[in-house]
Amino acid sequence: MQDSKKSKDWFEKGNHDVIAARIVFKASGPTDTVGMLLHQAFEKYIKGYLLSRGWELRKIHDLRELIFRAQDYNQTFGRYLELARKLTAIYVEGRYPSGPPVDYPQEELAQLLA
Repeated sequence: MQDSKKSKDWFEKGNHDVIAARIVFKASGPTDTVGMLLHQAFEKYIKGYLLSRGWELRKIHDLRELIFRAQDYNQTFGRYLELARKLTAIYVEGRYPSGPPVDYPQEELAQLLA
């Protein structure tokens, strides 16, 4: 499969995650699920970009690490480091709970969805 086809597939799957996150958010669904879906979308978008640059796919969920790899190709990705940190924290808290599910503020999720 060509790099452009691979990256297009990753972007499309990322779009699906954003659509699902918006549906769950509008239905006042679990906020940790919205956060996890946003993390997944962001991860797929970055991986799609990296694949388009010839990067070899790796199983990694740390968005900051992916941003660092993307910066090897384009330094402007650095502006997304704080977002990557926030989404990775949400993903880890929601995916690997150490207690009851975290209920994230609606305002914070609305900003992340934007």
